[in-house]
Amino acid sequence: MTTTCFVDTETTSLRHDRRIWEIGLIVRGDHTDTQADREWSWLIQPNDLDLGNADPMSLKIGRFYERHPSGANPSLFPGDVETERFALAQVEALTRGATIVGAVPNFDTEVLANRMRANGICPSWHYHIVDVETLAAGALKLAPPWNFDTVLDLYGLKYDEADRHTALGDARLARSLYDAVMEAP
Repeated sequence: MTTTCFVDTETTSLRHDRRIWEIGLIVRGDHTDTQADREWSWLIQPNDLDLGNADPMSLKIGRFYERHPSGANPSLFPGDVETERFALAQVEALTRGATIVGAVPNFDTEVLANRMRANGICPSWHYHIVDVETLAAGALKLAPPWNFDTVLDLYGLKYDEADRHTALGDARLARSLYDAVMEAP
């Protein structure tokens, strides 16, 4: 049985030394049973972030100051944040041997792997990762560059603006697009 994991992260920047502040993960243990998908989401503790290297635009896009305890009212998040090490250990265990699927998933796997290694954790997902945008555009025979929203429209999918650039929302959309491509005749 092959495990497929739909992954997305929200980060402090696009730089190579970026930090993860939110992780979204959907685990599909059996590719034929989409009803068995399990979802996880983690917000990383404020003291595990290095906002000194953050890019204000990256924080704005992910709505960091609205959705993370560092910027919003911390009382809104009692117990809803984890240490970076704990969250990454959970991600490693859930993705061990799995195929990672996402929208530009190398962005997410690079930062996850970097932060895992910084915390003494060895990333162990399968080395073949699937970029659902490329998969969908290829199936549609679209030459790059393509617009992600146009690709979604061509598959009858829409981004819920409230979920856009939330880690779990983006992982869900990657899953929906993956399923649409794989189910297409």
